[in-house]
Amino acid sequence: MAGLDLAGVILAVIIGTLAAIVYSLRILILVERRVASMEENIQKMTQKVLREEGVIERSLAKKRK
Repeated sequence: MAGLDLAGVILAVIIGTLAAIVYSLRILILVERRVASMEENIQKMTQKVLREEGVIERSLAKKRK
């Protein structure tokens, strides 16, 4: 009887550990998606800044002539 209780406890610990790993992976995937979205937004903003810099440089080049 005591062996069955010990096996049950060990099984519960293993199942709990696996559940914690699965939950952690789920959270990791959610965070990765959020970071990817942030990177995409940063790339869009960078493109806008580069276009604006081009406009400014062209306008300065016209003024110098």
